Amino acid sequence: MAKPSFIPTVHTTTLLDRVGTRRADAKYMAGQLAAADARFIILADLKPVIHSSLDKKTGSLRWFGQTDIARLELPTAEAMFLGLDRTTKAPHWALAFSDHRCNAAPHAIEMLRPAVDLRSLAMQGVLPAEELSLAGQARALAAWHQNAHHCGHCGGSNQVKDAGWKRKCWACGMEHFPRTDPVVIMLIVDPANDRCLLGHEARFAEKMYSTLAGFIEAGEDIEHAVQREVFEEAGIRVGDVHFHSTQPWPFPHSLMIGCIGIAETTDITIDPTEIVEARWFPRAEVALMAEGKHPDGCWIPGQQAIARALITAFIDGSWKR
Repeated sequence: MAKPSFIPTVHTTTLLDRVGTRRADAKYMAGQLAAADARFIILADLKPVIHSSLDKKTGSLRWFGQTDIARLELPTAEAMFLGLDRTTKAPHWALAFSDHRCNAAPHAIEMLRPAVDLRSLAMQGVLPAEELSLAGQARALAAWHQNAHHCGHCGGSNQVKDAGWKRKCWACGMEHFPRTDPVVIMLIVDPANDRCLLGHEARFAEKMYSTLAGFIEAGEDIEHAVQREVFEEAGIRVGDVHFHSTQPWPFPHSLMIGCIGIAETTDITIDPTEIVEARWFPRAEVALMAEGKHPDGCWIPGQQAIARALITAFIDGSWKR
């Protein structure tokens, strides 16, 4: 498969050097946490605090310094290390709190507004792509911590280790690491008729159609997951499966594995518990959907999604290369 012609705005950020080999060095990390030039993202109920323009059309992540954190009286003991600035080497961290904790902080109205849902920021294109991706990294890590307070083996309390990249049970010693859920997301193509399969889920906005997707099950490879999910959701038999690209998706902590599948059958039988509708769309019609010019108002996901990348590959024919 050729290099994708479209890269989603939510991707792997390159703004910072993650310095993964130093996370277990407690003394080094303590120094980075206390550094005068340390910078912090604050997540309020997983929503990043941002700077926003008056018209709310553009924004940027709000980075807090040590003085800001002191004014807010927020604890940093469970700060999550994001990495070092590649030029200045300044350490960057994320702090995650509940809305209630943030609202109770001194100067909260002045300093912790607005905090905006990351999915909304992604759909609206408010943040630069690199900042959006960095906020996604922080959100995915914070979402894992929310559900990892106790050991799944013995029920003991898990303590934060490795600058937020590990938890360890104080009772049995079991180590727990940030969770990533693999998901296949696939555009199914009918080459003989130059068309692709798109579906509409109940949770989608009106007249939005997208690629099918589903979690990879235990003991299952990518190809079989694509074939199984498409048959379960739309009754279509899929033959060859080609890898296209991947995308980290921080809702809450998935890795989207994008594929192109070649249909062996074309009769659609949907599972109504999975999707509301599935249709074959000719290439010309999909192009109109991408341009926002479809006569029936049908449309496809925006720039933030790997689904857009898969559909774009069908429109421009790059999926064949």
